[in-house]
Amino acid sequence: MDLSGQWRANVADDERRRSAVGLDYDDDQWPLVPVPSHWRNLAPFADNDGSLIYRKRFDLTPAPEGRRHFVTLEGVFYQADVWLDGAYLGDPEGYFFPHSFDITSLSRLATEHVLAVEVACPPQRNRKSKRTITGVFQDWDAMDPTWNPGGLWRPVRIDTTGAVRIDRLRVLCRDVNDTRAHLRLHARLDSDTARTVRISTRVDGLLHDQHEQPLARGLNEVDWNLDINDPRLWWPWSLGEQELTDVEVEVSVDDEVSDKRTVRTGLREVVLQDWVFTVNGEPMFVKGANLAPTRMALGDARPIEFRRDVELAREAGLDLLRVHGHISRPELYEAADELGMLLWQDFPLQWGYARSIRKEAVRQAREAVDQLGHHPSIAVWCAHNEPVASNLDRSAPLGKATVQLLAGQQLPSWNKTVLDRWVKRAFEQADETRTTIAHSGVLPHLPMLDGTDSHLYFGWYHGNERDLAGFAASIPRMVRFVSEFGAQAVPAAAEFMEPARWPDLDWEHLRQRHGLQLHAFEKYVPPSDYTTFDAWREATQVYQATVLRHHIETLRRLKYRPAGGFCFFMLNDAGPMVSWSVLDHERHPKLAYQAVVDACRPVIVVADRLPEVVSVGTGLALDVHVVSDVRRLLEGTVCTAKLSWPGGSHAWRWGGDIPPDSCVRVGTIQFVVADAPGELWLDLVVEHGDEVATNRYTTVIVRTPVSGAAPHR
Repeated sequence: MDLSGQWRANVADDERRRSAVGLDYDDDQWPLVPVPSHWRNLAPFADNDGSLIYRKRFDLTPAPEGRRHFVTLEGVFYQADVWLDGAYLGDPEGYFFPHSFDITSLSRLATEHVLAVEVACPPQRNRKSKRTITGVFQDWDAMDPTWNPGGLWRPVRIDTTGAVRIDRLRVLCRDVNDTRAHLRLHARLDSDTARTVRISTRVDGLLHDQHEQPLARGLNEVDWNLDINDPRLWWPWSLGEQELTDVEVEVSVDDEVSDKRTVRTGLREVVLQDWVFTVNGEPMFVKGANLAPTRMALGDARPIEFRRDVELAREAGLDLLRVHGHISRPELYEAADELGMLLWQDFPLQWGYARSIRKEAVRQAREAVDQLGHHPSIAVWCAHNEPVASNLDRSAPLGKATVQLLAGQQLPSWNKTVLDRWVKRAFEQADETRTTIAHSGVLPHLPMLDGTDSHLYFGWYHGNERDLAGFAASIPRMVRFVSEFGAQAVPAAAEFMEPARWPDLDWEHLRQRHGLQLHAFEKYVPPSDYTTFDAWREATQVYQATVLRHHIETLRRLKYRPAGGFCFFMLNDAGPMVSWSVLDHERHPKLAYQAVVDACRPVIVVADRLPEVVSVGTGLALDVHVVSDVRRLLEGTVCTAKLSWPGGSHAWRWGGDIPPDSCVRVGTIQFVVADAPGELWLDLVVEHGDEVATNRYTTVIVRTPVSGAAPHR
């Protein structure tokens, strides 16, 4: 029975907590509200940060002997107290998984009932010591910090089962090859009394396993294994087909089906070793982006919107999305499974947390595996994003910020040293089939000097966007996997910025509510340099495109030596923001989206970058590389380079074979800059059969000597 639809709701106070949870309470004057929803989107509660009491009247036929009724809240943001007819059921916590309560006995007392739910989502005033596991929804610089996601944001229903209910079902593919796939299954069975049941497991409708299982009264944890011969393998879209398999588990009592559950999974094996992903034995350099929530009000997003985000990522040539700092709705994971998009799944821990959340975080990590473990698209778990960032002032001068960063990275802390280890261990105990990363964006530190993935914001938080190549050469370990890099840009859908006020925008409001980081714009794309809003917006988008293009090209040129892939920051916006996204909240592409498309093509040709300015007579030597993600030998490939300047040009030509899945240096361009001030541009072309890839680099020739313009590598 679906209880979604119109409910009554009101702000909770002591009097309502005492009297408004029972059947006889008169709630006719309370506002009508839809469920599911977030209360901030409802006019009576648009500014509410306190608790709300929801009430729903419904009729329910009493559960007959041998049958049971459960009330299930599919999503509560974030904590709740639940009553049926005034009887207290429990206090669920956690926004991304369902909470169920047995109401069998209560259902037999009457047919008319009222379900009352008090929901709380307290704002986290101390961002360094948060107490709610809500990730980016309550602490992020790419979402309105005043937003409160509170509410019954997913459907509410009554489930009816037999005497034994499948409370949780976990299906994991441990390993797979061409002849056999090995599944590990875990079920949490809720039995009304001690008994023996029969558990049947079907794969695509065919019975694969059947066994007897004794149960105690209450919750029982049951594990078993399953081998599937001649499996149909699931692959990322760039490597193969997305074959999906239905696994059905049925629990029978006295030869009658008591409950059953079906999940759709894929048979594949994903390994992450030394930051290189291997899928079904095939290594792959992953090209990815961070994925923000599809909408700030996640419950309001239409199913097609989740799929469209995955489609836009795939159209950009990406094969991995990092679900950044949140767990999304089921539609996202279903779309990723069907479209062959790998997912890096963050647990919703973002920046700083209080010591009191450890036990709850461990419990919710196990719930995450139960909810999502069967999805073949999920390749890796990450327990915590940037546990040291809560102490970092990114707007501080470079020297001060560097000291803060190094101190936070090297010194032990509650979040990084204790909490993250507990959450990582919880994931590993629940899911031995995937790699779990303790935290993202943590530098090598004592006592373990390996570090994790890197967040490198050259050209935004520090340095110049050209610094990445030199940094990678100096510290190769730091570019094994770069999971955040990029720059902010003003979106096309910018009405919220009131562009007609240019240049007198409400900069402080845009900083506080819409994420605009003026200190960085002043350094890299100063608004004062532009006479119109549109000109400044275009300049910010050009700069963002430049940062992403050259970062991606640099990392692809380091393919497997040592880079295993990247995730730029970020694909999309959840709301009206000035952010690092390449798609704004209405999914209009910024110029950087096309730059990503071009830089992520299966075959690209790249060269060492020309200096920003070169002087006449300077000698330059530029290596040219061809990067191929294609899984076949590219025979007879021809690569040409043409250097042009006012009044002249020079060309180079190379030929040969490009090995599968490789990066090859095809030659070196050596020249002396001509005495012809003006633009200098380098055009590259690589041809393999009917396929052609091109690239262009530009600079400016000047007659005066340029410091640092010596032979450039």
